[in-house]
Amino acid sequence: MKRLSILAFAWLTVGVSAGAAQDAIAIVGRAGRIYRSLSSLQADFIQTIEDRAQGDTLTGRGTVTQAGNNYFAMRFTDPPGEAIVVDGKFIWTYTPSTAPDVVYRSPVPTDPVYGVNLLAVLLDRPQERYRVGYVKRDTLAGRLFDVVDLAPNSSSISFNRARLWLGVDDGLPRRIEIDEGPGARRTIVLTRLRPNTAVPPATFRFTVPKGTRVIDPAG
Repeated sequence: MKRLSILAFAWLTVGVSAGAAQDAIAIVGRAGRIYRSLSSLQADFIQTIEDRAQGDTLTGRGTVTQAGNNYFAMRFTDPPGEAIVVDGKFIWTYTPSTAPDVVYRSPVPTDPVYGVNLLAVLLDRPQERYRVGYVKRDTLAGRLFDVVDLAPNSSSISFNRARLWLGVDDGLPRRIEIDEGPGARRTIVLTRLRPNTAVPPATFRFTVPKGTRVIDPAG
């Protein structure tokens, strides 16, 4: 399950001026306002998980869709059939490449503000929740980005450091680097972003494959 879990992010750029830090807060704040205005966001993704302690690197790709705080689908084409689906009530995790006979089901977290909405966690109220650092202006695929670092102010935020590439033109993220713990980093690259796309309800519906058993850690 760790391999596919949706989350998690702490270093600050050394020597950034106070003015640059304020600019970074404004950049993240703008991105948060833009993101909150969307009814949905769909994109293609490539996810890389590095575990330097074990010397492992795992790469996956597919399509990710978010609509509101408690509807999410991360469906993989590589490895084929793997998925994380949040249907408003449960989180379903299926990794047939490592556990073909098991589906994990757990209740959606009871966070009244963010639910399972990772981008909302990252982009909301940056001046209160993070130490924000401006890193640089960068170019990816011909598009300009502001690169910022987020270091949580509270241990209740379950990552160590996040680095975001936010579009100068539209404020939306195209690359997210997450430090999840010692030696562990998750990188998600988003392409072909489709904001405000009409999302069929079936997107957030998980059908348990035949021959698998559902394990619910909560009992």
